[in-house]
Amino acid sequence: MKALEQANDIFDQLIAWRRDFHMHPELGLETYRTAGIVAGVLRELGYAVQEGIAKGGVVGVLVNGDGPVIMSRVDMDALPILEENRVPYASRNTGCMHACGHDAHTAIGLGIATIMAQHRDAWQGTLKVVFQPGEEGQNGAEVMVREGALEDPRPSVVLALHIWNHMPFGKISAASGPVMAAAEAFKVTINGRGGHGAIPETTVDAVITAALTVLNLQTIISRNVGALETAVLTVGSIQSGDAFNVIPEIAELRGTIRTYDTQVRARILDRLQTIVASTAEMMGATANLEMMPVTPALVNDPSVTALVQDVARDLFGPEALDITNRTMGSEDASFFLQEIPGCYVFVASGPEDYEMRPHHSPHFDIDERALINGVGLIVETLHRLLPVREA
Repeated sequence: MKALEQANDIFDQLIAWRRDFHMHPELGLETYRTAGIVAGVLRELGYAVQEGIAKGGVVGVLVNGDGPVIMSRVDMDALPILEENRVPYASRNTGCMHACGHDAHTAIGLGIATIMAQHRDAWQGTLKVVFQPGEEGQNGAEVMVREGALEDPRPSVVLALHIWNHMPFGKISAASGPVMAAAEAFKVTINGRGGHGAIPETTVDAVITAALTVLNLQTIISRNVGALETAVLTVGSIQSGDAFNVIPEIAELRGTIRTYDTQVRARILDRLQTIVASTAEMMGATANLEMMPVTPALVNDPSVTALVQDVARDLFGPEALDITNRTMGSEDASFFLQEIPGCYVFVASGPEDYEMRPHHSPHFDIDERALINGVGLIVETLHRLLPVREA
């Protein structure tokens, strides 16, 4: 309970950090302003700080006697969205917005680092705090792992979170096993034979072939994935031609596949390749399929997740905890959790009108009390993972 009180004591600072980051969003790996503030705060608290990992990433290490190494991870980057909120802390970078809550994550990460440093007499061991850029499509976590963010020292447990506007404030979601999907992008390039729109019999119509391909791909989920299995296949883009009276020679499809299970993924990929090739052949066209892995599935360790669930029940009550929530969205924190056992937890942040403020919306905003809950949850979990400091 003390962890929530400690988080509440710094609530004004958490809000100030969050709103400053919200006003000054940065994209991709180039989160240099945010990283500079983070590094400065960590140094003042006594952390050994390493900057420049994955360009805009920061790692802080606080050694506090013998004991395990535990890692807290948050992300810092924003989205290329024009904010439409009319609030004093609205984005000052036109066309760039914290529309997913990473401003709050960064503030929560600093709050965790602050409380653990200010109360280091209560625990012993090593706390590693990782502030990651480039979660929104640049796989900043993968880059940080490649550049050594998990080493010197290597943690035994990773804790990560996401504020979550899909639930009203006060709820906590921590599920064991896969909680976010593996994501892959695909591109299909169809080559036909172009010609005049009035003489289609002299052509091989890439548009018709693309349309049939889209329809045929929908049978993968309905006929090749079991009713108790989970997968998504979405075609999100069709590009071809720019004239009303010309049958274009080339059409391009782009889409995504989301899965939890590697065997389901393999089955989908096999059918995807077969359908793309056979549909094109049927129409007299050719097709090329390119696959682009994005992130692996995010899988929570059962024992670490059980601990986080216990903490959530103790802090917020059993009625606040959801142990079943999963999403087909993806998160590159999976690259950390592939290496180290851990738990990725959702902290509800939905304001009263949360249905009008979804993630990745120009109207996104949060109930800032979620900052307290996020800090308190992780701090209390850290105290249960790190031994009490010997007198």
